[in-house]
Amino acid sequence: MAGAYNDRDGTIWMNGQMIPWRDANIHILTHAMHYASSVFEGERAYNGKIFKSRAHSERLKRSAEMIDFEIPYTVDEIEAAKVEVLTASGLQDAYVRAVAWRGAGEDMGVASARNPVQMAIAAWEWGAYYGDAKMKGAKLDISKWKRPSPETIPSHAKAAGLYMICTMSKHTAETKGCSDAMMFDYRGYVAEATGANIFFVKDGEVHTPDPDCFLNGITRQTVIGMLKDRQIRVHERHIMPEELEGFEQCWLTGTAAEVTPVGQIGEYNFEVGSITREIAQSYETLVRS
Repeated sequence: MAGAYNDRDGTIWMNGQMIPWRDANIHILTHAMHYASSVFEGERAYNGKIFKSRAHSERLKRSAEMIDFEIPYTVDEIEAAKVEVLTASGLQDAYVRAVAWRGAGEDMGVASARNPVQMAIAAWEWGAYYGDAKMKGAKLDISKWKRPSPETIPSHAKAAGLYMICTMSKHTAETKGCSDAMMFDYRGYVAEATGANIFFVKDGEVHTPDPDCFLNGITRQTVIGMLKDRQIRVHERHIMPEELEGFEQCWLTGTAAEVTPVGQIGEYNFEVGSITREIAQSYETLVRS
């Protein structure tokens, strides 16, 4: 499947029905388009099975609750819809996007309690998120934008509006020849990349930022479990910018990113070392098992 995302063959599940891909449209006065009242999940299917599917469906429901709306489908119904979409796609390996939003209705101001909540699920082919970075390591810029305080946003929701500064950061990074950007948080600690969590290695031990103001990714949690199973010590803590110079290895985790080595962040360089390679290979094996 190729071409613009609004002009493809196939079907999309939308509000309980499978409809032709090109007909999966919404009204221009949809509340989410104006006020970002939307949540989503990115998931990957391997060998015809969505990895950690139920955990993603549960998080989608929680994210909606955090931004003050309720998805009108149970977790079981969402799970069944994803299976229907994946089957209809004919794909064994696919990226699956579930999204829910406040639609067009009686309200068109900031408040939107009377507007219906809508939902859609689509699946398509999507290869390596960072291209050939899995071999040589991604190159990251350092963003000028910071992850906000949890007193200002529902930072643990996977909500569309929270990605605005991520889009801006990634665009800037790409103009510099980078794959992505690393972001600090509002206190100046290392936080994450624009759509992936980050890990570092020093002296055989792993360090990763405490996700107290950003998303604690499902892939992040999976990788931490893998590391602990291997008796590798994992430090979940606040990491200062000046510590970047002393780390030997680095990688990113996320559903789209999977486990991607990092070769450079700003002026700091990292090797694609043994722990990074082992975790990347083991994750690939796990998701296909």
